[in-house]
Amino acid sequence: MSTSSHPLAGQPAPSDLLVDVPRLVSAYYTGRPDPAVASQRVAFGTSGHRGSSFDDAFNEWHVLAISQAICDHRKQQGIDGPLFLGIDTHALSTPAFASAVEVLAANGVELMLSKDDEYTPTPAVSHAILVYNRGRKSGSRGLADGIVITPSHNPPESGGFKYNPPNGGPAGTDITSAVEAAANKMLANKLEGVKRMPLAQALKASTTHRHDYLNTYVEDLAQVLDMDAIRGGTIDLGVDPLGGAGVHYWPAIAARYQLKRLDVLSQAIDPTFRFMSLDWDGRIRMDPSSPDAMHGLVALKDRFGIAFACDTDHDRHGVVTRSAGLMQPNNYLAAMVDYLFTHRPHWPAQAAVGKTAVSSRMIDRVAARLGRPLYEVPVGFKWFVDGLVDGSLGFGGEESAGATFLRHDGSAWTTDKDGIVPALLSAEIAARTGRDPGERFTELTQALGRPVSDRVDAPATPEQKKRLSALSPQQITSTTLAGEKIENVLSHAPGNGAAIGGVKVITENGWFAARPSGTENIYKIYGESFLGDDHLARILGEAQQVVDKALSAS
Repeated sequence: MSTSSHPLAGQPAPSDLLVDVPRLVSAYYTGRPDPAVASQRVAFGTSGHRGSSFDDAFNEWHVLAISQAICDHRKQQGIDGPLFLGIDTHALSTPAFASAVEVLAANGVELMLSKDDEYTPTPAVSHAILVYNRGRKSGSRGLADGIVITPSHNPPESGGFKYNPPNGGPAGTDITSAVEAAANKMLANKLEGVKRMPLAQALKASTTHRHDYLNTYVEDLAQVLDMDAIRGGTIDLGVDPLGGAGVHYWPAIAARYQLKRLDVLSQAIDPTFRFMSLDWDGRIRMDPSSPDAMHGLVALKDRFGIAFACDTDHDRHGVVTRSAGLMQPNNYLAAMVDYLFTHRPHWPAQAAVGKTAVSSRMIDRVAARLGRPLYEVPVGFKWFVDGLVDGSLGFGGEESAGATFLRHDGSAWTTDKDGIVPALLSAEIAARTGRDPGERFTELTQALGRPVSDRVDAPATPEQKKRLSALSPQQITSTTLAGEKIENVLSHAPGNGAAIGGVKVITENGWFAARPSGTENIYKIYGESFLGDDHLARILGEAQQVVDKALSAS
């Protein structure tokens, strides 16, 4: 992203930047959100409700209210199967887990908690839901759903809470808007209507059970990856779990599949995440796609043929190769698509390639060369869920290093992002083709052109953000962009017709998309060019002028 880097970016985190965990947890229990303050209300973004207890944005009351709202939603929809509950290693996840269990058990929900209180990656929860529901009727009765308590890769002071309905993927806005409204009503009424029982009693309830997420997930990996090829590979592999929910999954994977060349670099769990190098803005962020956050692993690229990492809930991946260093997420998505659709013979012949509107057009070019349909959707993994469930999508990937794909037999593996499987696929690619994903991407660029991309942020008032999200193609009056004719202007994704929350302007060799931020008074401009860095700079510069002109006229 185009921005000025913090002087400590990529460096070890100094002690004065580490979160005060006791104070953070104390604030979780003692803070009282004010529902009249927008930032303190329950707000589901693309990945659930997130915030920090320091800001009264993620406190006990939020979790109690959301948990009760989910119980009420389940009752209204007739969902009475088990609820699979997982948490990551953020400091606020454990107290939030306790709060959620107290409410869920009091409502008689059949709870599936992890065996031995193991941390649970997002994909393991999605996988568990789909495995349980396989073969069951599509009606809600008897079906399972799930909750993952995680703020993903966000800083250590963050908390997060997301709901996955019976399709196993992120809940759609039809569900989250209803849960959000119900939870905020409870906040306003001082938790009136929330059922709750003491944690010790909840854990002993007849409806509370233990589930072996880890071994169930690990045993099934051979159904989605060629584990024999990975085991027989000749290059050394390294993985850094970044102190996340998958820390114990990686040794189990290595042991189960006898991956003697896989070196698990760390199994440390520390809620301060003091072992991370600082991200671009000087904050600790467990983002496996960030060169600064991944500085330590990138420094080891000559030690391993391929190294990889996952974020805190293990739904994002980062891949480091000797040929390319840390691969840009879009580049690895393109390499994955090219490989998977030529090495999965039992996938449906018309299974499409799924991508978000701000992902690289290199994916479009790869899909076209493969003769596969392209399914382009707005930002948000929820848009891929139905296609993954019915097999009409072979792959779904987004620009922020999130992806999943079908099992060998063409059935759904997960319908939420899975960081573990794309990470391991890098080793399968190398083992079966003799070239690592970075080399494979270089070959793609020789045939299809080399893209360069970036993102810039521009200031915007709340009113301007609102107008941007509602812009129509007709309001873009420019006819050229960076010296090329504008071929198309989109406000809705071509794959499913859903609004992208902004505009995307396309030329033969470049494009930009502008979307308002959901949390800050800025809008984001994504740009890409197949004509080099200078052309990209022109695209990004003119993009802001085009958007500002449209906003001032609207």
